[in-house]
Amino acid sequence: MIYFVVLLSVLCAAVHAQFCPTIVSRAQWGAKNPRCTKLLSTPVSNVIIHHTSGSSCSSMASCRIKIRSLQYTHMVIKGLEDIGYNFLIGEDGAVYEGRGWKTNGGHASNYNSISTGIGFIGSYTNHVPNTAAQNAAKQLIACGVERNYIKKTYALKGHRDVKNTKCPGDSFYKAIQKWAHFKA
Repeated sequence: MIYFVVLLSVLCAAVHAQFCPTIVSRAQWGAKNPRCTKLLSTPVSNVIIHHTSGSSCSSMASCRIKIRSLQYTHMVIKGLEDIGYNFLIGEDGAVYEGRGWKTNGGHASNYNSISTGIGFIGSYTNHVPNTAAQNAAKQLIACGVERNYIKKTYALKGHRDVKNTKCPGDSFYKAIQKWAHFKA
């Protein structure tokens, strides 16, 4: 009986591991401390997909530089408390912690308190993020559902669905319309 319980625990851990990608922590990408934080009431009912504009990144080193620059822009130029997104994804296929699962975002005005915002590093008007980046996002969303940060009945939206903007770019917006749970 004990063997069965141990085996079941190992199998459950393996199942959970398949859902959750490795997330590069704020410390690992060199984040500044936020000026303040507001807790997010989870699970949230929406996932908002963004692009950050500018060039993409394809290595952890270049993505870390881009994210630090984004944090500077959000905090110093835009006056936000921190980087706006809950998570960021580069074309290196890595997921980077922005505000994380439990902190209210600053990415979509009327949706910050009811969503997780995922920003893809780069501009995706004329092309889509590579397969590694898209798969990382899908895995992150599945992880959020599994860990009860995102409702199982969540709605996936592009930033343009909640604000008058071109974000997440025309090409990428067409692609996310085919993802599970998309709802304009």
